Amino acid sequence: MSLWTSLEPASSTVDPGGSTKARLRLRNTGDVVDEYRFEPVGDVAPWTTVEPQTLRLYPGTTGTVELTFAPPRSPDATAGPNPYAVRITPTEQPEARTVPEGNLIITPFTEVRAELVPPTVKGRFRGRPKLAVDNLGNTKLTASISGSDNGDHLSYDIHPSNIQIEPGRAVFVKATLKPRQIIWFGSKEQRPYALAIQRSGTGPQPVEGTYVQRGFLPRWLATFLGVFMALAITFVMLWIAYQPQVRSAASEKLQEAGISTLEPSPSASVQPVVPPPPSTSAASPTPTQAGGGGGGGGGGDAAKTKEPTKAPEETAATAVEQLAAKDPGRHICYRAYVTGKGWTDPVCDGAMAGTVGQNRPIRKLNIAVSDTKGTAASAFVHDPKSSNGQGHYNAPWSGVVDGIDNYIGSTKRDAPNMLGFVINVGDGAVCQTAHVHNEGWHGLGCDEPGGDNWIFGGTLSNPLWLEAVRFTV
Repeated sequence: MSLWTSLEPASSTVDPGGSTKARLRLRNTGDVVDEYRFEPVGDVAPWTTVEPQTLRLYPGTTGTVELTFAPPRSPDATAGPNPYAVRITPTEQPEARTVPEGNLIITPFTEVRAELVPPTVKGRFRGRPKLAVDNLGNTKLTASISGSDNGDHLSYDIHPSNIQIEPGRAVFVKATLKPRQIIWFGSKEQRPYALAIQRSGTGPQPVEGTYVQRGFLPRWLATFLGVFMALAITFVMLWIAYQPQVRSAASEKLQEAGISTLEPSPSASVQPVVPPPPSTSAASPTPTQAGGGGGGGGGGDAAKTKEPTKAPEETAATAVEQLAAKDPGRHICYRAYVTGKGWTDPVCDGAMAGTVGQNRPIRKLNIAVSDTKGTAASAFVHDPKSSNGQGHYNAPWSGVVDGIDNYIGSTKRDAPNMLGFVINVGDGAVCQTAHVHNEGWHGLGCDEPGGDNWIFGGTLSNPLWLEAVRFTV
């Protein structure tokens, strides 16, 4: 060994989003001039810089390089001790390389993002929103979920009511809202409510939404029934009030003459005159017969010009169908809509969709699966109105069965760039890795088996964007 090394300090502490430094001292104990190259290794290597990267030392002399650690404020910066190392390779004697090791302690932080999907639900007897809870910190999140509203108009059935989320993962909480009183007639009413996330030692974090309660019967039907009942009552009253007046002609004559009788003679009684039936002298006009036999039709059918048949678009569904026909079983195929290039060709089972190093954001994804009991996904996109520098979910979740195209994002001209996505499958698990602008490929992440678990891929930061993806099932 022709090299002596020393790390000062051997253990350092740093906050995510901040930085700290350490010094690496080394001495050339050999008898020749040598140049040394420095390379960080280990899990914290992406956040470690070495200055200078090479150092030339004469025999018996000592040099110093500075190590800078800058872990990001993201779930990737795992809280707790993280060992690191620096590989030192002599140019003259490469076989004499050495790897001094140290320890970087990353402090924990907690950050929770929650959003109702959809933020507004409608119904007569119940509403079923979902609460998406993302753990953006670097420690496990444990919390309880509860619901409330002003006036106590709603009851809440929340499942699960207690959650535990690993760093960088997301969980969907299902909620059923039931109005305590049913609106039988009348217009709809808005019921603002909130689902609160309660963590130990902190105040509740409410997420506000709106439940639109509809009437059991629409207003027009209530109006129709009211008018119908009024007409029916009027008809009955007129029927009861109608009394035909039957009087004799003799009685009328006596009254005109001012003569009254106690017992009128039977011969003087006359039956009332029955009105005559309507005159039938005017006969109804005879309907005019339609002209028989139409004229000539213009010499037969005109020749139709055949338009050229356009080849069907090859989507993720067509790709997964062809792959499943050759190799039955679990598969996932996908393609990306890339800015400035349009749709890429469909790829399957871990191949890359998108671009790398071309600064072309993804705006929409097309995904299809086989033998997984379907898939569901939602896009996380750039938010120009953001107050915290992060994007947002732009649409309700889209779910499809096996063999059907699922689309998230948008291809409109002014559509926002995709920052990330959330995805799951009905049976088994789905794994993903995403390439983010200026950050490169993120680590592989998989959801837990089962339809209620989800995995997030990409970034939450508005200044960045999604460039490429890989999926496996």
